[in-house]
Amino acid sequence: MTWSTRLKELGVELPGVAAPLAAYVPATQSGSWVFTSGQLPFVEGKLPATGKVGAEVSPEEAKQYAATCILNALAAVHALVGIDSIKRVVKVVGFVASAEGFTGQPGVINGASELLGEIFGDAGKHARSAVGVAELPIGAPVEIELIVEV
Repeated sequence: MTWSTRLKELGVELPGVAAPLAAYVPATQSGSWVFTSGQLPFVEGKLPATGKVGAEVSPEEAKQYAATCILNALAAVHALVGIDSIKRVVKVVGFVASAEGFTGQPGVINGASELLGEIFGDAGKHARSAVGVAELPIGAPVEIELIVEV
């Protein structure tokens, strides 16, 4: 089965590639690796929420935004090399704009990791970082980078 077939089975549709906010490209390839730039949870070009997780944004909402970020990252990979060329997911780096005292970053980034597992099965198992930060671009609650092998 191809990954594009698996996405259809799950009823998951990749969005269009989010336009960069500055001087960078959404994804780049070096040899067998594709690296995405940090992806925000854009939906149709807009952020569904702004603010810090644990204050203006609940952890449950942020977990869904992390899944949106990973779909945006997969869209960037797809636009560059095609989703079906992915051999495995190698690493996810997640950033969570965190309110003071919020320490649930791993649970938030699980939104991305769990979706990758649903899509790619064993090929979706990856190394990961989940980092709390003071601020993210344009007030986004979550940002995710993705590295895949092709």
